[in-house]
Amino acid sequence: MSLLLISNLFLWIVVLVMAFVIYALTRQIGVLYERVAPAGALAVNQNIEVGQIAPAMSLQTLTSQMVQIGDSKKSGKSQLIFWLSPDCPICKTLVPALKTAAKAESDWVDLVLASDGMELDHKSYVNRFGLERFPYVISELLGKRYGVAKLPYAVLIDEQGKVASMGIINSREHLDSLFEAKERKVGSIQDYLSKKNAEPKMTDLAEVE
Repeated sequence: MSLLLISNLFLWIVVLVMAFVIYALTRQIGVLYERVAPAGALAVNQNIEVGQIAPAMSLQTLTSQMVQIGDSKKSGKSQLIFWLSPDCPICKTLVPALKTAAKAESDWVDLVLASDGMELDHKSYVNRFGLERFPYVISELLGKRYGVAKLPYAVLIDEQGKVASMGIINSREHLDSLFEAKERKVGSIQDYLSKKNAEPKMTDLAEVE
């Protein structure tokens, strides 16, 4: 056997081994991605549940305008209620992402900011972070009705006036997960991942057969 033929054979063996290694790595990356998939917003709430009619309230904003909470049917759009506070460090870091998301999703969702406390503090907060274009309500009762215990927190109400998703928001990823949960018609991304992991895989079915 000539040296050239041996070298070609060796190269083909190397190529096949590399192809197998790449295939194995691709599968492992897929498994790893599923394991470290985004956790999404943590849906902790004892007052309301996903799928129920959202508690309706009529509240006055900082600019003395009236805003309807939980009455999405009239506008035909969803409504994102976002609870924040001037004393909340995470809230401050999320404001730019919140404004960007509200603008990007404005064709189907309206943003309403909510909190409680001294009105003067909130007016200064609005001016400082450029939140003038969003309805801003101060209502302790609203937070109680919606079971808000920790900040920042958000509830997404769909166009039918039902609670679509909710959770504690610590990042832009958590905020986006509320929209994703609504689109997939699940209470939270955690619910979606749990259902996905519970579904039998094709390989499992093949082994059973």
